[in-house]
Amino acid sequence: MKKPWLLLPPQWAHDLSSLALPAYALLHGRKTPHWNSFTWRDLHFPNPLGIAGGVDKNAEHLKEWWALGCGFVEVGTVTPRAQSPNPGKIMDRDLNLQAMWNKMGFPSHGADEVFYNLAHYAPNYRTPIFVNIGKNRHTPNNSAVNDYLTLVDQFRPFADAFVVNISSPNTAGLRDLQKKENLRALISPIMDRVSHFEPTPVLVKLSPDMGDEGLAEAVSNCQELGVDGFVLTNTTLSRPESCHFPAEGGLSGAPLKNLSKRALEVAVQTLGKKREGLLLVSVGGIMSPEDVFERLQMGADLVQIYSALVFHGPGFFHNVARRYNDGR
Repeated sequence: MKKPWLLLPPQWAHDLSSLALPAYALLHGRKTPHWNSFTWRDLHFPNPLGIAGGVDKNAEHLKEWWALGCGFVEVGTVTPRAQSPNPGKIMDRDLNLQAMWNKMGFPSHGADEVFYNLAHYAPNYRTPIFVNIGKNRHTPNNSAVNDYLTLVDQFRPFADAFVVNISSPNTAGLRDLQKKENLRALISPIMDRVSHFEPTPVLVKLSPDMGDEGLAEAVSNCQELGVDGFVLTNTTLSRPESCHFPAEGGLSGAPLKNLSKRALEVAVQTLGKKREGLLLVSVGGIMSPEDVFERLQMGADLVQIYSALVFHGPGFFHNVARRYNDGR
């Protein structure tokens, strides 16, 4: 079978991937492919396809992602203090729907270990590295800014950009930080902190469940606060009719496609001429090379995958590069 990991329970496959990925990269890894390369804020992207936050939570496999063809990588979500996953079942998949479900809740080895891993790879950086940051689950929202600022301070030496994660459905109350009254209290101090040194770009990761009006408002508010771009989107709490997953937890994969595409459309329309200089990263429901190319045509600068790695394997990056070059 070409994808033997799909025979395993999802949690087993996830846990074993940290052992299998280095072996796969050693056998199948090649130089990072260059296609649709571009430069933004002095960051050069050999290609616009990378991994989404949540794939390499603790920055343990950067060398492998480079060998497998990533044009950039996003590590995390990192939390200041180590924390375990949410209790109970936290992961499932549906082969027919090409869907993933998770209720992880920012499991992290903590900032110190992730910092150590990044420092180990620092001399060999091959592509931009985004650091996805979040609050610990027991930090109340009115103190959340302190968690984010702690992470900004710690990871400044290694982060080419920060992704402020305020949209996971698996940390209670986190999505409330997307509301206008909370956004300013969170984002303004972060933008002020990064501006005191050589500025590091700040992207905000938003939810697909806000509706057009809510998403447009969040994008406008963040743009006015000076953010440098957006990651669109996180997982969804919505469910297709035939879905057997629980109501809680985030759904990704093919059923997220239309919501994620619509979020990109809304962001492009909302920003209009103010889009210039901002980075738009599209993620969600990208399951084929055609999906990658479609998001780029719709206005995304970068594209990320997660579920495609589960259903189609880590050769996805080089497959997309081949398809792009074959079509030229």
